Amino acid sequence: MKLFLLTTFLSLFAVLPASFSAQPNVIIILADDLGWSDTTLYGTTKFYQTPNVERLAKRGMILTRAYSASPLCSPTRSALLTGLSPARTGITVPNCHMPQVVLEAMVAKKGPPNQKVVQPGPPTRLKTEYRTLAETLHDAGYATGHFGKWHLGPEPFSPLQQGFDVDVPHHPGPGPAGSYVAPWKFADFDADPDVPDQHIEDRMAKEAVKFMEQHKGGPFYLNYWMFSVHAPFDAKKALIEKYRSRVNPADPQHSPTYAAMVESMDDAIGTLLDTLDRLKIADNTIIIFTADNGGNMYDKVDDTTPTSNAPLRGGKACLFEGGTRVPGIVVWPGITQAGARSDALVQSEDYYPTLLEGLSLKSAPEQHFDGSSILAALKGGELPGKAIFQYFPHYGTVPDWLPPAVSVHRDDWKLIRIFHGAEKGAHRHLLFNLKDDLGEKNNLATQKPELVAELDALIETFLKDTHAVVPVVNPGFDPKQYHPELEGKQQPKAKAKAPAKDDSDPALQGWKARDCKATVKDSILRVTNIGFECFLGFGAGKHSGPSTATFRIKAKPGVSHFDWVPGGGKAQRVPFTLKGGDWQEITVQIPAMGPLGIVRLYLPMQEQPVEIDWIELRSENDSKATRTDF
Repeated sequence: MKLFLLTTFLSLFAVLPASFSAQPNVIIILADDLGWSDTTLYGTTKFYQTPNVERLAKRGMILTRAYSASPLCSPTRSALLTGLSPARTGITVPNCHMPQVVLEAMVAKKGPPNQKVVQPGPPTRLKTEYRTLAETLHDAGYATGHFGKWHLGPEPFSPLQQGFDVDVPHHPGPGPAGSYVAPWKFADFDADPDVPDQHIEDRMAKEAVKFMEQHKGGPFYLNYWMFSVHAPFDAKKALIEKYRSRVNPADPQHSPTYAAMVESMDDAIGTLLDTLDRLKIADNTIIIFTADNGGNMYDKVDDTTPTSNAPLRGGKACLFEGGTRVPGIVVWPGITQAGARSDALVQSEDYYPTLLEGLSLKSAPEQHFDGSSILAALKGGELPGKAIFQYFPHYGTVPDWLPPAVSVHRDDWKLIRIFHGAEKGAHRHLLFNLKDDLGEKNNLATQKPELVAELDALIETFLKDTHAVVPVVNPGFDPKQYHPELEGKQQPKAKAKAPAKDDSDPALQGWKARDCKATVKDSILRVTNIGFECFLGFGAGKHSGPSTATFRIKAKPGVSHFDWVPGGGKAQRVPFTLKGGDWQEITVQIPAMGPLGIVRLYLPMQEQPVEIDWIELRSENDSKATRTDF
């Protein structure tokens, strides 16, 4: 009898479709700067259209109180991948594209005289010692792919070193390179030549589809971290005109460009859903949709702010609800009910431990999570007594900014602690009942001192448990220079820095340095402070037709490119590879048809200096080369 049952089971398994996988696939869609009121999920917008977000929601559960780990992007990204609070990793601002490698948070000895506290200086990279969700799923047999924005550090801290098999477009920057509509400026990722004015999300969704098709037998983990709807603000012209005709100036959301960006984001989600249906794997795929922080309320586009987070207060880069309450959807076949809603408190750190519990996977020995599983809520239950924390120990310049602070949500209550913001170095507190006061207009801290003490004790325990590097009293504080009336007021942006001396340094012999610093010493050009868009530019208009660029360089290994920009045209690109180590001579063939115009030698982002001995440009129709011996 046992043999008969075993034979029957094996015969049934043999006829299962090729797309069957014992473990469900996992897709995490993370929108960038998408506010809680930027979709039609919560009935707060009449201007934006997100039918595919609604379509996704109908398949699973809407989270009405989903929060990002931070009001800024990189901290939330690190939290989602590690299950750890930004307070623990120290990543509390989006500075992970900076050339300097800093791995630990620290506090300076003193701060500016008009500030009561000294804020921490955060790391610039997500350390590879943290075990990521990608690494855990990869070890469990999942194919892992990252598509879109990363912003947690370039190599050796890129997705390829954090558990992902694939990383497209392998870009370390804070947003899309140049624009949303092609041509882009990614190092090695161009638009499809047969698609004019291609949108980056259309292309990214196409790449994600290829990944799903390749691994339809599963299981796979698709990390689709959108560039949308972060600055720079541009979109398909036809969509902008579509929304321009629908603008209602009385509606606080009235930027046609931003509305067009939201639609392209929504279209990409529709492409993923269409693919799951076509491949017949939707019933075996978990989908998590959320955002990295609240909507952008302080930049300008179409003579207005990009969006409005009303009825929430504030937006991106502040600890009020508009900065951290975000859209949230979880589709989990067999766990969530179609069309369900949950009011449970959920945060970025919770998704990793939730997936482990739901997939029956164990965490690694000694692995710690600051988040907790929300599986009970996904099944329709509650999470009684759950508290979530946001740590943002920095001064801001945006509307509704606060001095360095930390917050806790529990039940209907929210407490914000402003570090050493009261007299004699004591903390200052803001207490809100979000059930009755979603706009956070009524501070109840003085009316409920016992509740303040209770919730502040939770904050204190949280800070100690996470070993947070916290703000300290500023010994250089000067009360005469302190202006409390400016708190919460948008501060003017700093004036653009004057061009660096290198810009006109005769030693560069006409070459210009961008997103880096270039100096000449002992006949060698030394390039430092190399950012993710670092290049050396030169006016090469006298050169025309097929040409070569040759240079002698000493740098770390990497892939980069040489561009030429004909007058009035778009940049053309030729890639090259640096082997690294000692000096090497690189020759790039430039298949130009006319004048080269401006040429740009791009350098891979790295911390150590790059040295260049000489650069030579030569055209086939001109026997005389332009050689720069530094």
